[in-house]
Amino acid sequence: MTTPSTVAYQVMWNRLISVVEEQAQALVRTAFSTSVREAGDLSAGVYDVQGRMLAQAVTGTPGHVNAMADAVAHFIRRIGRENIHEGDVYITNDPWEGTGHLHDITMVTPSFHKGTLVGFFACTAHVVDIGGRGFGADAASVYEEGLYIPIMKFAERGKLDDTLIRIIRGNVREPDQLIGDVHALATCNEIGHRRLIDMMQEFSLDTLEGIAEFIFDNSRRATIERIKALPQTSANGEMTMDGFDSPITLKVKVSLMGDRILTDFTGTSGTDKKGINCPLVYAKAYACYALKVAIAPEIPNNAASLAPFEVTAPENTIVNALHPAPVALRHIVGHFVPDAVFDAFDKIVPDLVPAEGAGCLCNFQVSLRPAAGAATATRRAEVLTFNSGGSGARPEHDGLNATAFPSGVMTMPIEATEHAGPVIIWRKELRPDSGGAGKTRGGLGQYMEVGAQEGYEFDIQAMFDRADHPARGRRGGAPGACTTIARDDGTPMQAKGKQFVPQGRRVRMAFPGGAGYGDPAARPKDSVERDLARGYISAETAASAYGLTPQEIAEVQDTAAKGLAD
Repeated sequence: MTTPSTVAYQVMWNRLISVVEEQAQALVRTAFSTSVREAGDLSAGVYDVQGRMLAQAVTGTPGHVNAMADAVAHFIRRIGRENIHEGDVYITNDPWEGTGHLHDITMVTPSFHKGTLVGFFACTAHVVDIGGRGFGADAASVYEEGLYIPIMKFAERGKLDDTLIRIIRGNVREPDQLIGDVHALATCNEIGHRRLIDMMQEFSLDTLEGIAEFIFDNSRRATIERIKALPQTSANGEMTMDGFDSPITLKVKVSLMGDRILTDFTGTSGTDKKGINCPLVYAKAYACYALKVAIAPEIPNNAASLAPFEVTAPENTIVNALHPAPVALRHIVGHFVPDAVFDAFDKIVPDLVPAEGAGCLCNFQVSLRPAAGAATATRRAEVLTFNSGGSGARPEHDGLNATAFPSGVMTMPIEATEHAGPVIIWRKELRPDSGGAGKTRGGLGQYMEVGAQEGYEFDIQAMFDRADHPARGRRGGAPGACTTIARDDGTPMQAKGKQFVPQGRRVRMAFPGGAGYGDPAARPKDSVERDLARGYISAETAASAYGLTPQEIAEVQDTAAKGLAD
């Protein structure tokens, strides 16, 4: 067979990326959970016969896809190559061999062409419930956090494991929704497989070996070239976050070493008693992501482009929590890993990475039930909603408002959240003055107010941080605003953990803003006036942080008022 040309291989590479993007979009369209359909909390990818990731979908999160990059090799080892058959589908939610916690289900499907194994498709999605205590930080071990599904066959030679399905349905609060998501995961892998076979037939391929080596050789070489072009030195970074009962410190040393970058978390706080611990696979996913977006963002993600980024952490630190540590909210720690890495990398390559942002997602889950004696309430429901604070300001651009960085998931629309159960979102709007002042301003956080329909009481699982440790500015930028949470009657609430809310009461939340970058005095006056006119900053901030005079403020406000009147 004639070896394809470089141009043909490049076309195939682009085609593989489009194949896995169609795979991901199929999951978005067919999933039951709003976290998948509306927020895009998922990943999809194609792998060679050795379990090395060839391409990932653009839709999805770094935590899922970069962790899933290592997962297929675990599936091959656990299932055994001799037991891999056409028509099989494999499943797990193992936090240490999947993507970090029990609430993520990963499914892998072998892909056969002309009776021969040519690769694998894998996908991951966050499910609304997996049993146990529910999605939250309250557990003391992983055994309390829900149903554990070891790497096993969901289907063998096309036949579903009905016993496994019954076990899953009997251990979760939303069985129809979860089993629907599992079938959506399996289906999206099948769609990826069909498109791959179409491509192989079009290009007369019997295996993926040639295109795999082309992808890996070019990706590895391009990534190493970027690393070698940077100063070959080391720097330390550090940051503190709220933790559960006490603060947590992340310490990191980033070392550029020619053909690789070593990121070492020695000195980081130990594991926590509550479920905010992070398995190394998830911390590694976000450490790699941080460096890759800083150094080589346009090089497609695959096994070879990730390989030069090596991550180590001592066992039983909070970024390398071992079984049976509770890990349900591993994303809280994991989402702060990029800010810690950037703190070190900024000392090696200045004026490139952003200021700190909100970091972790501002998620909460509401468990609704009929209140005692309520005649109008009829059902229980679990409603999970993803929300975001502001991202940090960049050297040349303002931070993004209410945008999830580094996770990249989308904020859920109110309509979708309220459709999932008897919950009411009374308020959802940008939070003025929450973005830190600077030459470039931090992104704004949000206000949210949540309650329940008449006749319902609920527990809210708070999953917040930045209540005591706001995002830090860079190069003289000001910090972002902190997180706050309280009931509408003024009763203070904790930023993490399950908390009861009686019938008729609401929860008021203010999500954190991103920090500023550079001296606020250097911010262009027209940018300050634009922020004031849009309501991003108050008159007080315009005067105190940016030096606008009362007359200038009045002129901006008058012009804005006339614009609204017109």
